[in-house]
Amino acid sequence: MVVSVGAKLQANPAPAAMRAMSLQDCLQMALQHNLDLQIDRYNPQIARFALNAAHGPYDPSFSISGQHDHTEAGSKLLSGGFSVPGAQSDDNGGSSTLGGLTPWGMTYGLQGNTMDSYGHSAGATGGFESSAATTSFTLTQPLLKNAWIDAPRLNIRVSKNRLKYSELQLQLQIMQTANSVETAYYDLIYDRASVEVQQKAVQLAEELVAQNKKRVEVGAMAVLDLESAQAQAASTRATLIAAESTRDTQERLLKHFITDEFSKWQPIEVVPSGSLSSAPLDLNLQDSWGRGLAQRPDLLQARLDLEKVGIQLKYDRNQLFPQLDAFGTYGYNGSGREFSGALYDVQQMDRRLYAYGGRLTIPLSNMSARNAYKSDKATLQQIVLALKKLEQNIMIQIDNDVGLLRANYEQVQATRAAREYQEQALAAEQKKLENGKSTTYVVLQVQRDLTTARAQEILALDTYNKSRSQLSLDEGSILTRLGLDVEVK
Repeated sequence: MVVSVGAKLQANPAPAAMRAMSLQDCLQMALQHNLDLQIDRYNPQIARFALNAAHGPYDPSFSISGQHDHTEAGSKLLSGGFSVPGAQSDDNGGSSTLGGLTPWGMTYGLQGNTMDSYGHSAGATGGFESSAATTSFTLTQPLLKNAWIDAPRLNIRVSKNRLKYSELQLQLQIMQTANSVETAYYDLIYDRASVEVQQKAVQLAEELVAQNKKRVEVGAMAVLDLESAQAQAASTRATLIAAESTRDTQERLLKHFITDEFSKWQPIEVVPSGSLSSAPLDLNLQDSWGRGLAQRPDLLQARLDLEKVGIQLKYDRNQLFPQLDAFGTYGYNGSGREFSGALYDVQQMDRRLYAYGGRLTIPLSNMSARNAYKSDKATLQQIVLALKKLEQNIMIQIDNDVGLLRANYEQVQATRAAREYQEQALAAEQKKLENGKSTTYVVLQVQRDLTTARAQEILALDTYNKSRSQLSLDEGSILTRLGLDVEVK
């Protein structure tokens, strides 16, 4: 028993809804719905959150604590069986601190401490009670190591640098997406024009078949010539089917760039309302170089990488110095039998306390800091060379683009002239055939030549427009050229 499973293709699918779209329509849709752009738009937000988090060390902190201590000492046994009661004390203490770090490296702290003690001493018949309170303000300022840059300031500067880097990355993605949309749009125009060229080729071939049938019927032509024309017609129909398939694939590619809901766009036929321009450009290599070296996002990112290494180098150089800190404390204290008396003394601010001084810490080898600094210097030199290489590559790219664009424009002119000549040649050859002065073979050959010339002309136009887009991308001016005002944040 044989079971065959097959898929039945719909011979005449329902006609798709047509939507005419200009290049600007496609670009605006891509800016809103392109999935790559939607993904990359989160990167500056993430970088901004990282920058905000880098300011965290400057958040002041507040702490408060309380504690009760109880201490007993054993009684002492005397001669005669008498004993002296042992000592006993209770302490109630509390403290609070408000402190933090300033953006110039100084640490500060406002402290308050209280202590209330009561109990009795060994052998004493009476008890004791005393209270003390202190409030003070302390500052510590680094003078060498961590003076002009420390870890928090390093992280903030690097985070600012990376925020700019992520914004440039988004700008680069937008530019590349615009170039992809423009290229896909031009290719779709080309593919649709190719279908039209092949349709004309089929029409010419079928007209020749019809004419040859009449000639065969009246005995003015051999059957072999009719079969040659029929073979040519079949070949052009096959080429038309391939061209239609290529056009449909290109249309799906354009939809991929402009929508995040492909299922809704799948049944819609996108019809470009624009055309392939053949207008010449006013090219100036020096101006193009200037734009590329000033506007290219990848070059600006490379300069940010250089700046980042410079920030790290500054930090690591500061870590080579000894730790020298100046510090000072100023405050008031008070004491009394009761807690209220101690607080009263503090409030009167007539019992001052203060201290000041310096503290020097010298690492004996400082191997880690010294080698980190040397590594940064080598990395900086490496990135400078990489930046120079990128600048040179950009200049070569633009030089190539300008030369290619000029050549492509000349190609447009040449293929247009060739197509016009082939149209005239076909008209003349068909007239000869009607007068019996030519053959079907020659007419078929001229038809093929005309189809090839038409295809080469629209290919040259497509290539010329895409090379114009590539030049503006390599210059970093594609958004300006396309009239896209995009705010990158």
